[in-house]
Order: sequence, then C-alpha cells, then structure tokens
Amino acid sequence: MTTFDQLFFTVFTAFKARFKQKANTIALVYISALQIALFFLLGVFTATFLTKMNASTISSQKAWTLFVLIAIAIHIKNWLKYSGKTRKVLNAKFNRSKASSHNLTLLLSLPLVSLILAIILLQSM
Repeated sequence: MTTFDQLFFTVFTAFKARFKQKANTIALVYISALQIALFFLLGVFTATFLTKMNASTISSQKAWTLFVLIAIAIHIKNWLKYSGKTRKVLNAKFNRSKASSHNLTLLLSLPLVSLILAIILLQSM
C-alpha cells in the first residue's frame, strides 16, 4: 500500500461518516489534486532550474499542454484505481492494518501549500 493509498483512505474514512455517498468522490478529487499539485511543483522546480542553468528546453506553451495532458491522465488513473474492485481490496488492507492517524486539516492543506510553493517558484523564473 503506497502513501497515496493511505492518504486516500484516511480522507475517505474521515468523510464517510458525514457524506456516505460522496466520500469516495471527495477522496478521489483530493488525491488527484494532491498528485497534480506535487507534479506541478516538480515541473516548475525543474523548469526554473533549467532556466537558471541556461539550458534550452521546450516552449512554455508546449510545457503547459503537456502538464494538462498529464493532469488528465493522473485523474483518470486515480478514477480507475479507486472506483472499482481495486478500491475494495485496498480498503480491506487499510482496515486490517494499524492505520496511523493523520491530521485531516494538515492533509487537506497539502495541495494548497504545494500550489503556493509552485507559484512562488514560477514567479522567480
């Protein structure tokens, strides 16, 4: 079970009590947003590094197109993984293991913090 799986099921179980039908959708959007924000942060860091090193890279428009395509692919991958039989198997593993308790407020702020750091790096280019 990966770290993202554990984060998904932590958010899923936190929202399952309040929103029975929408808990899976909320957790799916959360994990997709987190992965996309982390990918955005990594991409901006790499682009800033290569710009400072005066390396020729792809154009800005092509980079944004590539980012949007990868973001769509991440969301579809998560949707396929956490919507079917695989989610039920992972949920059984998560419930069986001794899950460490995560602070839900901290978890929900991770995508926002990643985006803020990426925007700061993007402006330093």
